[in-house]
Amino acid sequence: MFAILVSAANVALGFLLRSVIAKFFLYFGLYFFVTEAVSLLQSANILPSASSLAGAFGSIGSDVWYFLDLCAFSYGAPLLVSAYATRFVIRRLPIIG
Repeated sequence: MFAILVSAANVALGFLLRSVIAKFFLYFGLYFFVTEAVSLLQSANILPSASSLAGAFGSIGSDVWYFLDLCAFSYGAPLLVSAYATRFVIRRLPIIG
């Protein structure tokens, strides 16, 4: 009976060390890399800022904004931009992409 318990504990410990802890460190490293890379790109003014986008959309007339608000453009445009940026970053990671 003791051998069965030791074997089960060995399997559980092996699973924990091989999959759970290894994946934790791998994904933590990927998360840290991506967050630092995005902050580096923002500090280097490579990514567009909110003020430049506000200036670009400031010249749109009120009649066009009416139809853009009907289509929820103020919600959808940032959603699409962030989705495309996330897809771009994920495809550049050598492990996932």
